Amino acid sequence: MNHKDLAIALLVVTVWGANFTVIRLGLDGIPPLLLASIRFLLAAFPAVFFIRRPAAGLGHVVAYGLTVGVGQFGCLFHAIAIGMPAGVASVALQSQVFFTFLFAAILLREQVRPRQVAGLVLSLAGLYLVGNLSGRTAAVSPAALLLTLAAAAFWGISNIVVRKAATAATACGRRLDMLSLVVWSALIPPVPLFLLSLVFESPAAIATTLADLDGKSLFAVAYLAFGATLFGYGAWSSLLSRHPANRVAPLSLLVPVTGLIAARVVLAEHLTVTQWSGCLLVVAGLVVASFGIPLRKRLFPSTSG
Repeated sequence: MNHKDLAIALLVVTVWGANFTVIRLGLDGIPPLLLASIRFLLAAFPAVFFIRRPAAGLGHVVAYGLTVGVGQFGCLFHAIAIGMPAGVASVALQSQVFFTFLFAAILLREQVRPRQVAGLVLSLAGLYLVGNLSGRTAAVSPAALLLTLAAAAFWGISNIVVRKAATAATACGRRLDMLSLVVWSALIPPVPLFLLSLVFESPAAIATTLADLDGKSLFAVAYLAFGATLFGYGAWSSLLSRHPANRVAPLSLLVPVTGLIAARVVLAEHLTVTQWSGCLLVVAGLVVASFGIPLRKRLFPSTSG
């Protein structure tokens, strides 16, 4: 990867990491379900008029829109609204990797590898420390942590939807473009999210919010829709089209790192030493699950030749 593309990749993971902090800022002026609805509405319009429809069936587009928009981000926004720290959310949400392994094993009959189990154990221990479930101070509320894990589970389901959509597209001699799927599937979540907002956040609160939008709220909405969604997925898809996935994908492991840094700088979030240790364990578990630990080659190098 040349220096320009590496810089773009690092910019994308920074934008995605800071996304959690911006969500927290946006929730200061907009209720979570309404914020999610507006985010997807602006991600869809006017982009759908300029980006061709994805090489995916309507069922895949709808399923992706519901799992990502209503499931993943509906749960995530509400979790942050009720107290999940933005930096911790950026780490805990990466447990989607393990949900993806689980759903792939159940739905696609894929084999679960030992390194995936080892990574899961490490990350579960990390999440235990992140949530400070042992009863020490500065604990994350169980409801907020469970909602974040539910968001990760929906993300895992959406990954299976993408796999199935990509397989169907390949069978028809076409290639699934991720940006087009993101944009067109963004047409799905705004209505159900808005209806849920009417029920749980009340019409009066929605009317007051829309009438009193301030600069911080508008910035958050624009960042989430145009920065994290359109720019992020557009640039990432472009990188994947020019470079092997095994060179691009590992950089996404920097998202929780940039997420923690952004939350610390902008929101002055303070984590205990225990929680920092938990974050490191989660990231370590992701690395082990994704790439394994080549200890055998390092400790027992081949003597042949």
